[in-house]
Amino acid sequence: MARSDQRLDGRPRHLLQADRLDPLNHAAHGGPAHSGDERAGKWAVLAIVAIGVVMATLDSSIVNISLPAIAAHFHVPLSGAVAWIVIAYLVVLASLMLTAGRLADMIGRKPIWIAGLAIFTVSSALCGAASSLGMLVAFRALQGIGGAMLMAVSPAMLTQAFPPQERGRALGLNALFVALGVSAGPTLGGLITAHLSWRYIFYVNLPVGILGIVASLLVLTERMRRGRSRFDLPDALLLGGGLAALTGGLTFGQELGWRSPLLLSLIGGAVLLLVLLVLHERRHPAPLIDLSLFQNRVFTSAALSLVLSFFAMFAGQILMPFYLEQLRGFSVQTSGLLITPLPITLALVAPLSGSLADRFGSRWLTVVGLSTACLGLVLTGHLNAQTPVPLVVATLMVTAAGQALFQPPNNSALLGAAPKDKQGVASGLLATGRVVGQSLSVALAGAVFPSLGGAAAGHELEKLRDAGASAAQMAPLEATFEGAFKTTFMVCAAIASVGVAATLVRGRGEQRTGR
Repeated sequence: MARSDQRLDGRPRHLLQADRLDPLNHAAHGGPAHSGDERAGKWAVLAIVAIGVVMATLDSSIVNISLPAIAAHFHVPLSGAVAWIVIAYLVVLASLMLTAGRLADMIGRKPIWIAGLAIFTVSSALCGAASSLGMLVAFRALQGIGGAMLMAVSPAMLTQAFPPQERGRALGLNALFVALGVSAGPTLGGLITAHLSWRYIFYVNLPVGILGIVASLLVLTERMRRGRSRFDLPDALLLGGGLAALTGGLTFGQELGWRSPLLLSLIGGAVLLLVLLVLHERRHPAPLIDLSLFQNRVFTSAALSLVLSFFAMFAGQILMPFYLEQLRGFSVQTSGLLITPLPITLALVAPLSGSLADRFGSRWLTVVGLSTACLGLVLTGHLNAQTPVPLVVATLMVTAAGQALFQPPNNSALLGAAPKDKQGVASGLLATGRVVGQSLSVALAGAVFPSLGGAAAGHELEKLRDAGASAAQMAPLEATFEGAFKTTFMVCAAIASVGVAATLVRGRGEQRTGR
């Protein structure tokens, strides 16, 4: 949650925290257990999943805060190729999560989980030992493979381990681990980079990853399954290529220009590949993505509202550091402290939301949650240069509380609407939808805010403030910044309101998991 190390004026976006995991969720159809199913205790499974979640979320925020030190070490500008340290991970992550979920349905979750931990841990060691920026980017892409495996199967592991009436409680507790990783990353990363070296931000994953691998081997009981169905490589290539082109295009949209031939080619190629994927999937006897899942109104509604929620919310996380540092003139450290209540609120509210979803179902919780988050976006958009600091923090807490009320029940509904043998694909769709929503939000923030003069005004405000300019000299720039800031948040609120409508159309088809 620390300051982004780039601007919205054409330099690459480093606040992409697509490797941050959701609070992991729940709810599957009941039924007799298969011989290969997981029989480990539910709390043991939760603890093992938490290890992977903390490692992935911690790695994300640590990397972001340490990018300036990495750029200085390799003698490259912060606005150049160093951005690929973040982007390579993001693109690989987005392109492989659905494939990893499908593999988990075919051969079991345990082998995919352990392989993901192993790849993530080994690639962390390689990142720390990288002797060139190119090697570091390549190893970050390898790390993305491990991250995709972890993110794709972790919701399904909790779904399998916990009975329906307790899974909301489990995902609420899991949200605490998410908040721990996100909140501790900037502080820990700053301390490590200042007193040791940026290389240790990757080495810190080694003991955590080794612990997770050993615990998984000793505790998890699920056996590898063979021969259940055939893996379709052409589908995987179409899907991976389409999602990689889409994510990469949205990420580079601001830098390349939204009308540049390269960007249009990437987006057009993504659409073409994904259309070919759908056509091929409809004729395939064992598709990579079972499109029949979308015939379930609850599943489709939950998936759509998931994407729209991240589309609306992530832009706010991108813009808040600019508001605090450029418009208000706060230091990086103060800005980080002011944003910290957001993950803390998420961690406090999510367990309550998960427990309420167990008792009363998800429909109205998701409506109330996303509506609250929408209100928070509207309130945040009305912040200006004179807004009292407590009110700034309060608006962030309203948005975070809405997110925490929405996400666990919505993900619960999504996973609960999928059959037991499609939980891996459903989990992969959940994680992919989040990353796609975040990428769309990055594109939104990079298009609307600079086009209205907000980015340029922010830069000028910093210069004038450093030069000791008067309030009268800064007033016109403050007005320009505030106008762009407000418009961007109003657009985000409108998107969130569409998400609210998507939650309402799911009707009463969901299964209630409470006693």
